[in-house]
Amino acid sequence: MEMEPELEWIEAQKIGISVDLVAVAKRQLKFLAAVDRNRCLYEGPVLDRAIYRYNACWLPLLSKHTETPVCEGPLVVPLDCEWIWHCHRLNPVRYKSDCEELYGKILDNSNVVSSLENTCKKETEEIWKSLYPEEPYTLDFNRALSEDISEKTCVLEKCTKYDLVSAVKRQSPFFYQVSRPHMSNDYFLKGALARYKGFLHLIRRNREKSLKRFCVPTYDIDLIWHSHQLNPVSYCKDLNEVLGKILEHDDTDSDRTKGMKLDVGFSGTTKQWEDTFGTRYWRAGAMYRGSTPTPITNTPFSSSMIKKEIAASNEHQKIIELPEVKSVEVVLEFVEVRNLPEGHKGNLFVSFCKIQPDILFDDSRKLTILSESKEEQVASFQCEPTGELLFELVSYSSSTLPLTRASRTLGTTAFSLQDLLVPIPNLYVEKWLDLVPSSGNVNLKPICLRVAISCTIPVPTQRMLHMVHPRQIKSSCFFPLPGKIKDAKSRMDVIDETGSKLISLQMRNSEKAKARENHGLKKEVIGTMKSGETHTLAETLGTGWSLMNSHWSLHPSKNSGGDWHIFELVGNKMVKFYPGRKLDYEPKSCEKHRNEQHFVTAVEFSAEDPYGKAVALLNLKSGFVKVKEEWMLVPSLISFMVFSDVVKEQYAGFVVNAKSLEEIKIITAINEGTGKEANGTSIVSSEASKIASNTDVAKGNAVIPGKGQLSSGGCGGGCGSGCGNGSGNMVGSGGCGGGCGSGCGNGFANMVDSGGCGGCGGGCGGGCGGGCGISISSSACGGCGGCGGAGGCGGCGAKFAQSDNPCAKKTPTLDVNEAVAA
Repeated sequence: MEMEPELEWIEAQKIGISVDLVAVAKRQLKFLAAVDRNRCLYEGPVLDRAIYRYNACWLPLLSKHTETPVCEGPLVVPLDCEWIWHCHRLNPVRYKSDCEELYGKILDNSNVVSSLENTCKKETEEIWKSLYPEEPYTLDFNRALSEDISEKTCVLEKCTKYDLVSAVKRQSPFFYQVSRPHMSNDYFLKGALARYKGFLHLIRRNREKSLKRFCVPTYDIDLIWHSHQLNPVSYCKDLNEVLGKILEHDDTDSDRTKGMKLDVGFSGTTKQWEDTFGTRYWRAGAMYRGSTPTPITNTPFSSSMIKKEIAASNEHQKIIELPEVKSVEVVLEFVEVRNLPEGHKGNLFVSFCKIQPDILFDDSRKLTILSESKEEQVASFQCEPTGELLFELVSYSSSTLPLTRASRTLGTTAFSLQDLLVPIPNLYVEKWLDLVPSSGNVNLKPICLRVAISCTIPVPTQRMLHMVHPRQIKSSCFFPLPGKIKDAKSRMDVIDETGSKLISLQMRNSEKAKARENHGLKKEVIGTMKSGETHTLAETLGTGWSLMNSHWSLHPSKNSGGDWHIFELVGNKMVKFYPGRKLDYEPKSCEKHRNEQHFVTAVEFSAEDPYGKAVALLNLKSGFVKVKEEWMLVPSLISFMVFSDVVKEQYAGFVVNAKSLEEIKIITAINEGTGKEANGTSIVSSEASKIASNTDVAKGNAVIPGKGQLSSGGCGGGCGSGCGNGSGNMVGSGGCGGGCGSGCGNGFANMVDSGGCGGCGGGCGGGCGGGCGISISSSACGGCGGCGGAGGCGGCGAKFAQSDNPCAKKTPTLDVNEAVAA
């Protein structure tokens, strides 16, 4: 006989876990972050060396330590060996069998600590050196890149035959899915632990009924599951008590396509969870984030990239002070309705909005109700963690007029977000709400709506500012077109999300140097506050700019590292500007056919983020500036002014991209009255001489004829894999080719235009597209070919509503994680 949902949940929480998985999860997240800062451990010679050291050194040492402790304190495992050990343990059945075959017992992690735990490792180093005098305790990753250890590996006496290279490859993307700040929050992790017990309980029920189901966890559950497996003796003991067997962890299937094993497994797990516990399976902040963003560089950051350390300027950082705004991710579903008036069943939806709109969520959306429509729709959005959500139950019926419907409001109710967060964060609520009937609707019983809602812990949100000209003329182009009169004293107002003006910025000829000097006519950026007070925020210096009283310098890149950034911002931090949307701003697969040439991403490099962290996004066409961290606010706005000045004065609508890097340097040199870079080397090539001699360029009209000069041409395989052909005449983007995935695209652009966006080919599945745009606006997107089959849009689980997915009218899906066969 089936138990009531509440009793099932109570029974699940009785499952015993013999280790503190919340603490283990926190340590695991720190460890995964450390490995991600050393990505040479993901593949190649360093990974091969780490696997050799794991088999030849670490496991034998751990075996000795398990029999008789080899040191008074804990044994400290080297980072590279710990990473391989981590991936090996995440196949608990194979790890157990390997340990028993090679060493006669499970090698546990008791009395072993990570090298990240700030524990004295001198004793472990001495023991390691005595046992392995030719193998250093701390692996030199740079040296390991050039060493071949294949001969050493072949003669290993004790070595697992498990494919550790493939295991590492499968686990490498996991950190991206669990790397957001809320994942390490105690309340979130405690909820994840409870859900992990619920997950085990489902598998136990399946075994009791002799049902073989492929159960798929969400990422919060999977983080706790991984943490449990990292304690192999406890994991085997606990799972044998719960299930009578060691639960396998199958991470080999990653195909999320509709109808495939992972999709079917997640749908089945969702249904079983909701039938068993009477609550929703999804959780805010625990679902699939999409594929890991494309790295912008394979070369990690070195401190030598910053030539000098400069103290931050408080004076200029505080010119614009914005109140801190926090955000939460909210997931919402309308589950059921009862006490409906006659004649309304099946013809319902719920409209929802915030009673007091905030800067993140100020619109109205609608969802159907699961019990009525039989289709699970789930909305996901960000908002401030304050105020109330207003729900309006609407009944609709077909009208006598074609393609129209008559609607009628049956009642309204509200839900306070504070109920999720105060006094103790629950982060999930599912409850019945009574509706207040609208005028004219009188029922004997109040209509009730069952609402399921989840949110993440509040975190500071990025700010989005808008740069507008004080007397902005309505036009299809943000910047003046060729032939238009351009204001040499360019002004822009900085507007916040509420529409309030924060500061006015002006690019003008420097008051300090009215006449031409060795480096040409100097310019400066002036900031004018509401009070009328002005500050000089930046001024030209050589071929670059000095910002905020020399606390920052902005200069064109020499690209000696080959990662094709266009400018560098150097001060007490290192920031590089890249054309297009990168890292966290990278467009989703089905958005990749959109024009990228107007975007510039600011990426910070540091010891904590050696491969870069996106800190700002500049949209030079629409004038939006998104900033993630307060220290980057003023530098981002100044950089926007500098970039837009280059665009407006020299490119007349063209926005920088990687293929025009040389021309950027050339134009910058022309601006400053020199044909050399800062180091004195000539930058004017034969092609550059043609550009420099073109008088129209000096006037601000980019009339560069031919193919492949100022045209971005065909992106081809640059963004993915495929074929791209483009012809650019008068600054055009040509064909995006297969840049969004795999496919073929052809495009032709004429005049100042995005031209033919070719075919974004197989960006969302597979397809081929061709287009031709001949216009003086960016609206002619040629033919965006085939966003093909929606393979890239596929997924599993409950659907999101209100999608802005450009590839399909369908709602995208809440997607899933790894799987286990139970």
